[in-house]
Amino acid sequence: MQTYLIETFWSEEDEAYLCLAPDLPGCSAAGNTPLEAIQEMQDAIASWLQACASMERELPKPLTKPRKAA
Repeated sequence: MQTYLIETFWSEEDEAYLCLAPDLPGCSAAGNTPLEAIQEMQDAIASWLQACASMERELPKPLTKPRKAA
């Protein structure tokens, strides 16, 4: 099973925590807490990968690495 990087951040505009998976275009989720956003993101990633498989497309390789803290 592949492991994809999840980026989590606070969005003032959305007033929510957002998650993105840089290696999965268009895959994102939101939540009121970082944990809630990550849990939603896990479901979003599963759905994204299932859709990819159902279209018989090759799953993307996880290429994005975590950024080093400043």
